[in-house]
Amino acid sequence: MLRRTWMVALLLLVVASPPAHAAQDPWTWPLDDHAIGERFDPPATRYGPGHRGVDLSATAGDPVRAVAAGHVVFAGQVGGTGVVTIDHGRERSTYEPVKARVKAGDAVRAGQVIGTLLGSPSHCSGACLHLGRLAGEDYLDPLELLGGGRFRLIDPAGEPPAPPAGVGGQGLQRPVGGPITSPYGMRVHPVTGVRKLHDGTDFGVPCGTPVHAAAAGTVVGRSYSSAYGKRIVIRHQPGFETTYNHLTSQSVSVGDRVRAGQVVGRSGNTGLSTGCHLHFMVLKSGHPVNPQEFL
Repeated sequence: MLRRTWMVALLLLVVASPPAHAAQDPWTWPLDDHAIGERFDPPATRYGPGHRGVDLSATAGDPVRAVAAGHVVFAGQVGGTGVVTIDHGRERSTYEPVKARVKAGDAVRAGQVIGTLLGSPSHCSGACLHLGRLAGEDYLDPLELLGGGRFRLIDPAGEPPAPPAGVGGQGLQRPVGGPITSPYGMRVHPVTGVRKLHDGTDFGVPCGTPVHAAAAGTVVGRSYSSAYGKRIVIRHQPGFETTYNHLTSQSVSVGDRVRAGQVVGRSGNTGLSTGCHLHFMVLKSGHPVNPQEFL
């Protein structure tokens, strides 16, 4: 009887053990103020091209904080770039380019300042923090633990969660990082000189910046026009669409199902435009509304 009890207990332990890549506790944001730039785009092979983390646009000199409690396993330079790596147990977080305020072996708590953001070297158009997440040798999406990915982490013993934002709640993710250079509203058009409604929000990003779907949906438009240039339209639910305009290239086709955060094109200067940027629109029942009410 004792042997049977021991075997049942062992079986339950094995079944209940989390898989090697099970999600950890939610992370805290490493910057006090940020905008999400290029998102996670894992390489097809270990050494292949891809984006092995997420870029958070910020200002050089901003404090960089640990996303979770752990121990610093590296604080130094790799190829001339300041890097900090923290071991959280099953996973590790990496931060670059950072001037470290910690050293290897230090214990850190969630939200503790571990360094300051450097302006260079940077692969972004301005200062940005590249945040990485690793489980063993595998790169994972940091946004899954920061609340910006495909999954929402909830406490099974807590209160039932609110319905997720997105299709039903019409909450949207930012399609690119960068500053807002022209908000929705009346303005004098910089090309025509006519005062009219600016029917979307402009994000100032370099040409070729990956543009991400603001929510899951179906591509219902891929076109070119003299006004909007190369354009992608995504329907998220009946009567609710987003459009991505002045693109230099389009990565999806009409009929494609896209997930939130998927790259749908790259920013450009096509159509009636004065420079590289993304003109992002939200349409309700075919009429433009202020995108910033949903971001």
